[in-house]
Amino acid sequence: MTNWKPALLGLAGMFVAGCARDGDVAPVAPVMEAQAEIRDAAGRVVANASASQASGRLRVQVEAAGLAPGSYAAHIHTTGRCDPPDFESAGPHWNPTQRQHGSQNPQGPHLGDLPNLLVGANGEGSFELGIGGAELSAGPGPLLDRDGAALLIHAGPDDYRTDPSGNSGARIACGVFG
Repeated sequence: MTNWKPALLGLAGMFVAGCARDGDVAPVAPVMEAQAEIRDAAGRVVANASASQASGRLRVQVEAAGLAPGSYAAHIHTTGRCDPPDFESAGPHWNPTQRQHGSQNPQGPHLGDLPNLLVGANGEGSFELGIGGAELSAGPGPLLDRDGAALLIHAGPDDYRTDPSGNSGARIACGVFG
């Protein structure tokens, strides 16, 4: 018995494609989740991050495994590039609202300001944060714009007030959201 469904679906696809006029662009659905594998300058994976859109908030999760015990600043940066060893290619903090750095700064915070990542003796640590008014891939100033975004981990903790980066030290690990 011949299966007619693939042939019918193929004809339907040709019909839909044939209805498009030159210059028509099919709308693209907004991205609802992005992942980042965060690597140190030697290329070793030290953490994973995810960003997802939910109920008017951008939900960011970071899970570290393999970092030395301590407190590390974590920030979202404007450019989806992570060129070692210093990761300067990731650009400045994601800041579409043009605020200053830090939740304790009266003129802050950036949308890319995240909590410190607290890593225990076992090398593991995590946090989750909802960023109100932030968009993953739609609206003005979305996280995933044309040049993407990256999540960076810094050598020291964020003081949550010093502009532009919370006096958090060198960039030690980076991951591109994709």
